Amino acid sequence: MTDTTPRNAEIPSFFDPAVQDDPFDAYETMREQCPVHRLPENGLYMVTRYDDVKSVLTDREHFSSNPVGAGFRQSESGKAAAATMAEKGWKRAQTLQRTDPPVHTHYRRMLGRVFTVRRINELTPRIAELCDELIDGFIEQGECEFVRDFALPLPGIVICEQLGLDATQYPTFKRWADAMLASAQRVMTVDEAIEQAEIELEAQHHLAAEFEKRREEPTDDLISALVHAHGADEEPLTMEELQDLMHQLITGGFETTTSALGTGLWLLLRHPDQMAKLRANRDLLDNFIDESLRFDSPVAGLWRRATCPVEVAGVEIEPDASVMVRYGAANRDHAKFDDPNVFDIERENANEHIAFGWGNHLCVGMWLARAELRCAFNALLDRLDDIELARPLDEIPHEFSFMLRPLKELPISFTPSAINDPRPPTNGAET
Repeated sequence: MTDTTPRNAEIPSFFDPAVQDDPFDAYETMREQCPVHRLPENGLYMVTRYDDVKSVLTDREHFSSNPVGAGFRQSESGKAAAATMAEKGWKRAQTLQRTDPPVHTHYRRMLGRVFTVRRINELTPRIAELCDELIDGFIEQGECEFVRDFALPLPGIVICEQLGLDATQYPTFKRWADAMLASAQRVMTVDEAIEQAEIELEAQHHLAAEFEKRREEPTDDLISALVHAHGADEEPLTMEELQDLMHQLITGGFETTTSALGTGLWLLLRHPDQMAKLRANRDLLDNFIDESLRFDSPVAGLWRRATCPVEVAGVEIEPDASVMVRYGAANRDHAKFDDPNVFDIERENANEHIAFGWGNHLCVGMWLARAELRCAFNALLDRLDDIELARPLDEIPHEFSFMLRPLKELPISFTPSAINDPRPPTNGAET
């Protein structure tokens, strides 16, 4: 097996929470000295340069999204969780993110009928309304814990309502989503893994009942759209396929949007000149969203499996090796972005980031996430003035995760703006 690290390169361990929390110096060293670095702890190959990441993401001959056969040994806790799920629920099917064309094309086509521009446009007024309702909950206090009070509930409630749950059931939904993400966030004991699997089973059985209900009585929500996504010449999705797709939509659309909201505001707090520019010119909003996604991508990276011997940046990778395309590193590549470590909401090529992936696996929920970010920052900048950190953050502000970037908290203080609530009066009232 090739040693991919030059003798003079000192790469810290990515299993160190401090490194995962602030990996950008390590990324710099890796891009310059060992752009494809093999982690000694588990044999994972980490690809860090922009062009190499895009090449891996589009090279279907040498890299697969199907993890079966990848060179990772499942832990005892992972085996226990899988056995619990198989015994009491539905085993995870291979759909969408974990498939390659032409199988992936089939699922992508179905999801394309669900995440339409029309559906996102119809959802946008409700997203804007939710933003104002959440701000109403804390604006009079002059402070809040932004992750808990806004960044978590906004995407959570949006998805929650699309699953046939109302906003009051959001705590239940969050409990389910946390369980689905648990194995990606931290190392667990066997007992902890089984406990999280049991919680995920609650979600599975709830969703199964909702799937069957929508088969008989279609509505205008996300579950109904999935159940009826097949064309006239296609078989309906099976229960296992529906469960796996919902797992991916929940985990992919919840924590990542929460991270993007928290990180975006934190970046503005650390760069008040950029916040002032955005307040003065709201036309910069879309570019701000792209620049924040580039500067600190909510998904640090995702996995691929080498299908045969392949060379990337001069490094030989063996068949069935696990390869991680590291979005967070690629989006700070000097070869692609001038002064990449500078946060600049007027950056001309900010939209060339790959925070949503690339190629045929480009994030299917990208436009929903953008709609949520756009509504959120418009509402926050309209209604909150003098936003600042209420207290210093923890020395390591992110939760440990190998693939995500969740902030532990973001306590802020502010002054309610003169607008306060921009919504028109209801019930015919005049002011």
